[in-house]
Amino acid sequence: MSVLDLSRRLLALSQTGLHFSQEEYDRERYREMGQIAGELLALESKLTPDQVRATWMVEDGYSTPKVDVRGAVFRGDQVLMVKERVDGKWTLPGGWADVNDTPSHAVEKEIEQESGFTARAVKLAAICDRNKHNHPKFLYHVWKLFFICEITGGDFRTSYETTDVKFFPVTDLPELSTGRSTVAQIQNAYKHHLDRSLPTEFD
Repeated sequence: MSVLDLSRRLLALSQTGLHFSQEEYDRERYREMGQIAGELLALESKLTPDQVRATWMVEDGYSTPKVDVRGAVFRGDQVLMVKERVDGKWTLPGGWADVNDTPSHAVEKEIEQESGFTARAVKLAAICDRNKHNHPKFLYHVWKLFFICEITGGDFRTSYETTDVKFFPVTDLPELSTGRSTVAQIQNAYKHHLDRSLPTEFD
């Protein structure tokens, strides 16, 4: 396991321990565990230990993975992509799932917000652990849900998160925002688009 993996686990144990423990001596140990994890992560980043802990501990309670939803929409052999304002690179539309949203509604909402198209989720193609799919390193542990979706209306429109919206051939993709989606994940989604009978893939 990498320093990031180990530190992330320590931060999660610290957060969960502070949630469940009532004994002050134990709570002090869990706080120290979080401090050590923050210091380890600071060695791997440009953040200070305090900034790491502040970024991580935005909520309390039992620590669980975050959920990222991505919608793959195809026209023939082309896939709908949006250009991220943050890094100027391309990705499948999507983002963090919101509280009280179902997974399918979350991805449909993200597609509309980022591309202007309304869509319907028709199949869950894959559930991926971000750590296992060649994404850049990231503080949080993330599960990524890839849905096959079909356009029901709308038209090309950018948003405060996106600067461009286009269809690209699956075999000729633009420079990707690989923290969000990779070539392999897009090609895998295309495989599921062509054959809806394929079982959902998962790690």
